[in-house]
Amino acid sequence: MGRGCSMNEFFWGVLPYIAFTVLIGGTIARYVLMERGWTTKSSEFLSKNDLKIAGPMFHLGLFMALGGHIIGVLIPKVCTEAAGINEHLYHIIALAGGIPAGILFFFGFLLLLKRRFLGKDYMQVNTSCMDRWLYLVLFLAILTGCAGTLSNALGGFAFDYRATISPWFRSLLAFSPDVSLMEGVPFVFRAHMLLWMVTAILFPFTRLVHCLSFPFLYLTRSPIVYRRKESRS
Repeated sequence: MGRGCSMNEFFWGVLPYIAFTVLIGGTIARYVLMERGWTTKSSEFLSKNDLKIAGPMFHLGLFMALGGHIIGVLIPKVCTEAAGINEHLYHIIALAGGIPAGILFFFGFLLLLKRRFLGKDYMQVNTSCMDRWLYLVLFLAILTGCAGTLSNALGGFAFDYRATISPWFRSLLAFSPDVSLMEGVPFVFRAHMLLWMVTAILFPFTRLVHCLSFPFLYLTRSPIVYRRKESRS
């Protein structure tokens, strides 16, 4: 009993802060100490055509899923109810956005996996060991997220994450973690939370850091003029 309580406290009261610390501290350290390695290690020049569908699908699904998570986790239930959105209506809206986001996110990622591991040999040669771990963790995180959404849709909203996971996460941000909120959470949702913590820990050491960069200098630089070289007669 005591061991179970200590494990519960570690996973939901300690590990999140370890993940946040590694995410923030590791990202800063990588940028300061290894700025030359701050890149997505683009493979577009190796294989471009198969990115035309996979890339937009994955990124659009990612942004949609991220927006849904922010709304569902950070905005308390009392706020949406005050705006006239009851529990049933909220879940209908969540599924209306969550299912398309999950389809785009999951199948876009599958296409990226196919391109990376089932495509041309030189794509695999340019895939590091850390990349392989990253793809595995992301695949499991996306899979459990989609499974949780489908289980709620098919089960008639059987699990209300806004009464458990959402206040737990907000308690972390308030530096007063309430681990008891995670005790009755279904396995698939627990796994989803743990996998995203692992993703946060891996983040500073992978190609994911590129999402924090934006080429602001491109907005103000002088345009580059390309001219065709004329052949000499």
